[in-house]
Amino acid sequence: MFEQHRETLEQALSAIAGRGYWSAYPESPSPRVYGEGAAERGKEAFESLLGKPFPLDQPGTGTWIGAERSPYGIDLGVTYPEPVPGDLVAAAQAALPAWRDAGPEARALACVEIVDRINQRGFELANAVQHTSGQAFVMAFQAGGPHAQDRALEAVAYAYAAMTSSASAARWEKPAKGEPLVMEKRFTVVPRGVALVIGCNTFPTWNAYPGLFASLATGNPVIVKPHPRAVLPLAITVQIAREVLAEAGYDPALVTLAAEEGHGLARTLATHPGIRIVDFTGSTEFGDWLERNATQALVHTEKAGVNTVVIDSTGSWKGMLGNLAFSLSLYSGQMCTAPQNILVPAGGIETDEGHKSFDEVAAGLAAAVGRLLGDDARAVELTGALVSPDVLARVEAAPSLGEVVLASRAPAHPAFPDAVIRTPVIVRVDPGKQEVYGREHFGPISFVIPTSSTQDSLDVLRRTIKARGALTASAYSTSSDVLDQAERAAIDAGVNLSCNLTGGVFVNQSAAFSDYHGSGANPAATASLTDPGYVAGRFHVVQSRRPA
Repeated sequence: MFEQHRETLEQALSAIAGRGYWSAYPESPSPRVYGEGAAERGKEAFESLLGKPFPLDQPGTGTWIGAERSPYGIDLGVTYPEPVPGDLVAAAQAALPAWRDAGPEARALACVEIVDRINQRGFELANAVQHTSGQAFVMAFQAGGPHAQDRALEAVAYAYAAMTSSASAARWEKPAKGEPLVMEKRFTVVPRGVALVIGCNTFPTWNAYPGLFASLATGNPVIVKPHPRAVLPLAITVQIAREVLAEAGYDPALVTLAAEEGHGLARTLATHPGIRIVDFTGSTEFGDWLERNATQALVHTEKAGVNTVVIDSTGSWKGMLGNLAFSLSLYSGQMCTAPQNILVPAGGIETDEGHKSFDEVAAGLAAAVGRLLGDDARAVELTGALVSPDVLARVEAAPSLGEVVLASRAPAHPAFPDAVIRTPVIVRVDPGKQEVYGREHFGPISFVIPTSSTQDSLDVLRRTIKARGALTASAYSTSSDVLDQAERAAIDAGVNLSCNLTGGVFVNQSAAFSDYHGSGANPAATASLTDPGYVAGRFHVVQSRRPA
């Protein structure tokens, strides 16, 4: 089972060192890539799960729970075993010693096998992601499938590299009078303990896989607590992981599912004394609560941020507007990396099509979004559906925040008439209203803000990101000096920067093995997905020594 994945592990290790392009799994859902009938079989597999108990062989209270409803207007009707938190922790603790003793290589190769089997069920998972997150199908296949799987492999590679960075055994000889002092030493990677992954609604696999696989590869059993509205993708993941672990001779209690209908289970589990690692993606409020209260655990959080675009000038007016329009529209801005604040000098900018006033920049961006989403059938494949009533409420309230530059509208979905869909709303906000643009408005909502100068824009970027955090920042300028200043501002604020994106690379997309997602250097996240710091705290090294 494991030997076939050794080459994949080696390629992943090379990729995290070189930071160039590499992907283990094709992102195209084309039949030419995954075979004729693969999409149809995956959809059938997904539909076969609906309206019945999910086939998961783990103990619970005896009650089956579940209340997922697709943002496209479908009740999924899947139920899951209601967990007993203390029992899950106890079972995980009992499974830990044998998994620890398996060693870094066996654990890493087992994790690669799990990821490979997840990939084999890619179309089934794509449907599950689509109908729990509201992503359009192609995005659900890509971001919920190969991109998430690459992030999983990246986490495994970082974990394996960290665990094997030094020798596991050594012969120590120190010269002395007469015979030298000689010791045999062994160094064992010891996992921190039971890990908890708290999933999010928008990207249930992409955001959960790094923590899941970083912990599992370093020897820690993992309890997966999905968002109540997005259980199915992680239930499938847990099912696959348990199957692989059992086939390999390990206790499947190394990975368990903690499903719930409401809210509160995450707090109970996160503060359980047996939980030693917590990974969370979601709101700032709950992330802050975890950091304050889960004091017995290593806590990694990815929270809300105020992603910012600074426009100074551009050598591609149409390219800039098209790129920004796509970034604002993709998945209805429901990405933690989507831009929100667009800072433009009040006096306008220079472009390859001449000087453009502030109003012309705002109107040009509104027109670009309008053209991109003008056809409903095409628009819904880009925007997807709104993930929750909270997002819809924010979109409807956005016009009260300033002067509307582009109003949101509700395209009709040709296949799902009950889908809740809204196009982006763009609002002009005065620079003095920091209480508006200085916080995140999650969803298809963005602000164009007139500043006194590009330097003022960079100061706003520094100030807002240091205060509230961000996962992305972007700058447009034809001046290398301005771009250098933007880079310095981004470094000061601790945010990843993209410059002059006018083509097929977008600020809200992050490539595994090359791009760091988050930095850990501002309030939006405590760590980067993924880097050495993300995995290092998940294990310790314990040594033993004896005379040779």
